Amino acid sequence: MTEPRVRLDDLGAWLIKGNADQVDLTARFAWDPQVASWCVRPGYRARLMRAGQAVVFWASGSRRRLPYGVWGIGRVTGPAEPGPSGQPWSVPLDLPILAERDRVPRLRLRADERLTDLEVFRQPQAANPSYLTVAQFAALRNHLPS
Repeated sequence: MTEPRVRLDDLGAWLIKGNADQVDLTARFAWDPQVASWCVRPGYRARLMRAGQAVVFWASGSRRRLPYGVWGIGRVTGPAEPGPSGQPWSVPLDLPILAERDRVPRLRLRADERLTDLEVFRQPQAANPSYLTVAQFAALRNHLPS
């Protein structure tokens, strides 16, 4: 199956994922709930990332451990760039992690018919960045605190 191409005219937000099975996201964000940069895979999507675009943080991992889903929302602050030799690409962000009570669980989003086709549901193992269309991002914002 060919993955759909991201079009800037229908880009609602980028979605970056963190896997809590590989990194203790709870402890990391308790210590510092601000994400200043995150790794992305080099490619056309990373090259489309620009300052001012919305970005969503998606926590993933073993579903029995934590209420995975949307843990933060913010903005891209600059273009994605390659890291030093041998290091991954990263994108600069201004992305605060939501308080635990304000995070949007995966199950709630899955139950919203407007969001059933999210790329993160269809291809959960895909590399960063994923994306939401304009309509999907609008629907997601209905689940976020004011």
